[in-house]
Amino acid sequence: MLALALTAFAAAQGQALELSYPTEAGLTAVSVQWSGHNVPFVQRGDRWSTTVGVDLDSRPGDHAVDVTFRFADGTSQTRREPITVRGQQYPTTELTVEERYVELSPEDQARADREGAETNAIYDTLTPERYWSEPFVVPVQGAKDGRNFGHRRVFNGHPRAPHSGADLRATTGTPIYAANRGRVVLAKDLFYSGNAVFIDHGFGLYTTYLHLSVIDVAVGDAVERGQRLGLAGATGRVTGPHLHWGVRILDARVDPFSLVKVEAP
Repeated sequence: MLALALTAFAAAQGQALELSYPTEAGLTAVSVQWSGHNVPFVQRGDRWSTTVGVDLDSRPGDHAVDVTFRFADGTSQTRREPITVRGQQYPTTELTVEERYVELSPEDQARADREGAETNAIYDTLTPERYWSEPFVVPVQGAKDGRNFGHRRVFNGHPRAPHSGADLRATTGTPIYAANRGRVVLAKDLFYSGNAVFIDHGFGLYTTYLHLSVIDVAVGDAVERGQRLGLAGATGRVTGPHLHWGVRILDARVDPFSLVKVEAP
């Protein structure tokens, strides 16, 4: 009989969330149904845990997820756990960029659509292996925080989707490092994002590094935490040199710095 007490989980819109339970005798596996995926937990010492994300546009209020516990005797139990999503107020930012990035030509629109389908297919893939075992780190040495995550953006007077990453101050040529161990699943120039690197860390967690001036890795490369991926720049739709650092967890757009905090020991 499962002896674990009911656990209350809570997170704000756009935040990473760790689900964690103490182990008990005979417990061999834990998983959660989240965003249409069955997400495994990993045992760390005397606890089972996994990292999920609450999307920027998740409805504030009470939600529930099903967590399944499996035991050595072949039995299993599924329990519905409460999740509280807190509303988060994000400001609006008005930016001026090249007009070609606002009023797209038919050729640029077709390219942007193809690239959007390509990146969505990446995010829809859940690799059933967790590549990382250490906490996530910030990809720009010395950076303590980022700007603009969640901001509702207006480009040249035209409202656009909310900003799904954190902007880190970085001059052109600043080295950019992998936030954790993983595998490169995209490394090329994109219309909006410029030179971009996407890393799959497993279990539906991806980090992205955009607007680079130089890319040092290729699709299929296994990278370690702290490995150089390229150099910061100002490619794509930008107002100046910086690093756009993004995190997706099972389709949820989350603040990368919330992932650093939740994964910290």
